[in-house]
Amino acid sequence: MSGHSKWATTKYRKGAQDSARSKLFAKLVRQVEVAAREGGSDLTSNATLRTMFTKAREASVPMETIERAIKRGTGELEGVRYEAISYEGYAPAGVAVMAECLTDNRNRTGAEVRSLFTRNGGSIAEPGAVSWQFERKGILVLSKERGEDEVMEVALDAGAEDLSDGDDHWEVTCAPADLSRVRESLEAAGVEVRSAELTFVPTTTVLVDNESHARTVLRLVNALDDHDDVQNVYANFDIPDAILSRLDAQDAASP
Repeated sequence: MSGHSKWATTKYRKGAQDSARSKLFAKLVRQVEVAAREGGSDLTSNATLRTMFTKAREASVPMETIERAIKRGTGELEGVRYEAISYEGYAPAGVAVMAECLTDNRNRTGAEVRSLFTRNGGSIAEPGAVSWQFERKGILVLSKERGEDEVMEVALDAGAEDLSDGDDHWEVTCAPADLSRVRESLEAAGVEVRSAELTFVPTTTVLVDNESHARTVLRLVNALDDHDDVQNVYANFDIPDAILSRLDAQDAASP
């Protein structure tokens, strides 16, 4: 598994425990609202809304808050209108980075994202410059309580493309349209699904085996991820386990 996948999985766990839960709530509610605006309020026919709804509930966003977001999206309630926009650029060592945003002020968000790239050793790029290095996929993180053969059989029967070993979890990859079906099949078979989301997976990765470069890459990715308007960050770095462990230990030891 690439360093990118490890970072994404770690980010998911952190999100579930984050003391700044209100920031996580705000991002999820914004995603629910936009999904409802673009595809309607019916969870059955709007697969994107169904995915966002599930993510919000898993993060313990109150049902009333989710329902209001859906109504704002469909126009039943007044609210700010958010625009989806993506920014592309590079981190040190030639790592490709994409940041997906939802904003009510394109100029403000653009200026702030560009500043984050510059201040953290990266550079902004033109649209399309790095996005070709990623492909859209559904990713499910599963408990390891079930064996590999059993999980693989259920997942593949439901349309999954691949199963990989993430040390303390299984990671299933599928086509975006198959995410809900794969999840439902796994849960029906008694497999615990820790998370299920649509994401961009790098088609090629950049090995970052210099510890200083690795720290700078992670600093940029995390700075983007912490921005209120940034919903998702994707990068194609592959940082060796030994370096990730040392950086984690250093961060844990920092006051």
